[in-house]
Amino acid sequence: MLDYATTMKAPAYLAINPMGKVPALRHGDVVVTETAAICAYLADAFPQARLAPPPGDRLRGPYYRWLFFAAGPVEAAVSNQALGFVVAPERERTIGYGRLDLVLDALEGAVSRARIWSANAFSPPMFMSARSSASA
Repeated sequence: MLDYATTMKAPAYLAINPMGKVPALRHGDVVVTETAAICAYLADAFPQARLAPPPGDRLRGPYYRWLFFAAGPVEAAVSNQALGFVVAPERERTIGYGRLDLVLDALEGAVSRARIWSANAFSPPMFMSARSSASA
């Protein structure tokens, strides 16, 4: 267990993740940081768990799309909202996500319209998105 104020920035943890942030995963000799990378790694390391569509499946593209949508636009929009950063309307086109409401609308639309994960499988993109948007 890491303590935000002390052990996350201690040399022992910085050797695992030089950014000093969580999450980080050690699996044998492999260290993976960043939530999307950990989700993709686990899905590939344990295909029998059906954490992602298999390579070659037509759903693999949408899986990657929404996995990285959560890691990019969702995380950026939620972080900026939490920090009180507001993009001026005339500058929204210069920010990859535009506005938080647009990000959440896109996510809601995807979930309501499309099959972006198997009915029998855990969905890392949805987990990440739910985790990120919960703090919005």
